[in-house]
Amino acid sequence: QVQLVESGGGLVQAGDSLRLSCAASGRTFTSYAMGWFRQAPGKEREFVAAISWSGGSTYYADSVKGRFTISRDNVKNTVYLQMNSLKPEDTAVNYCAADRNIMVPITTRGIDEYDYWGQGTQVTVSS
Repeated sequence: QVQLVESGGGLVQAGDSLRLSCAASGRTFTSYAMGWFRQAPGKEREFVAAISWSGGSTYYADSVKGRFTISRDNVKNTVYLQMNSLKPEDTAVNYCAADRNIMVPITTRGIDEYDYWGQGTQVTVSS
């Protein structure tokens, strides 16, 4: 089992940047592929980005491609989401999640296939 704690959210203006962090504890961090998801008020939770256990593969939702970058530090047991050129529509609670099944491509993993979740961190982007 792994415990996940997100941090780094806040209130920013459109065009600003934020870096979210997700610290993992418990089982070996490299046993998991990692993902970031977000949920805006009144909407379903949606996929943002994923990264393989090694960091060698990444995958993004079309809505954030070119603006967000997911990365991981397997020594610090932390996954990051660098968010640039933020827009008001990026306002949401952002969650990190861990997927035990590292043998399948991260592009094939749906939200229900992630095993562990953090508590979320709020990102608010004002216009």
